[in-house]
Amino acid sequence: MSENKNLWVFIEVLNGSAKSVGLELLGPGRRMTDAMGEKLVAVVIGTGAEAAVKSAVAYGADQVIFVEGPDYNEYSTEAYTYAMEQLVKKYKPATILVGATSKGRDMGPRLAARLKTGLTADCTGLDINPENGVVTWTRPAFGGNLMAQIECPETRPQIGTVRPGVFKRGTPDNARTAEIIKENIPVPAGTVRTTLVEKIMEAAEGAVKLEEAEVIVSGGRGLGKPENFSLVKALADVLGGVVGASRAAVDAGWISHAHQVGQTGKTVGPKLYIACGISGAIQHLAGMSGSDCIIAINRDPDAPIFDVANYGIVGDVKEVLPALTEAIKKLKA
Repeated sequence: MSENKNLWVFIEVLNGSAKSVGLELLGPGRRMTDAMGEKLVAVVIGTGAEAAVKSAVAYGADQVIFVEGPDYNEYSTEAYTYAMEQLVKKYKPATILVGATSKGRDMGPRLAARLKTGLTADCTGLDINPENGVVTWTRPAFGGNLMAQIECPETRPQIGTVRPGVFKRGTPDNARTAEIIKENIPVPAGTVRTTLVEKIMEAAEGAVKLEEAEVIVSGGRGLGKPENFSLVKALADVLGGVVGASRAAVDAGWISHAHQVGQTGKTVGPKLYIACGISGAIQHLAGMSGSDCIIAINRDPDAPIFDVANYGIVGDVKEVLPALTEAIKKLKA
């Protein structure tokens, strides 16, 4: 394990640009590599992804390994895992951070199995012991009722998937420079056993971008009925935000899962989070407690949501939301 050095961040690419989660992970990656005195390395795989490479450098990477070629036009489990496996065997990183997206959750475990190492999934916290380089991965366990701290001291690289929105992106410095290493890794014939026949984009994907939103207004069971989500949407619209929801509201069929915030939904960190009729179960708090400012509206003055809120309004959301929306409209006018 003494040969393993540096921390890698897998930069997921969409239409040639870096997805937010990879850039978010460069922040904690920078902190951890500084503690170890090692390099922060971004790994970009894809065709025509030069913009992603530039973003990785701007957000703090010391070095970028760029794999491109026709085998990587579209994501596939086999091709991307093969490329990452070859890179790891050649460069021997100590730690790899991967976004806990659908692609990251797909590739990460398979890569760990190939390398015969451990993987901690769905992490919400990261720390490192500078004396031995062991990462402490923090993740919800037992339905979110406690936070487990997991270590992988016996094998390298240490791998973890980290939820989008847990860490905030830093400020990019477009004047930064870094070493760019281009790797040509053809995928052997027969390795990829699947073919992309058709790509269907969900309508909700373009409409609900919780992880990137600066303002989120979320509704819960306290709304009383699904029709009252119109009150939540009205406030979100006037604030230029998006609509979120608690698991209880989603399970009741009041709104789609694409809007769900919490342990089994999206982890978010907006500048403003307004919780409307949400009691504040630990599973929901795990997904939004990193917000800069939290406003809670609830009839129950003892609701747990008030423990994490910066501002609280004790009242009926069906009365508070219309009044709040009108007041903001007047201020904007």
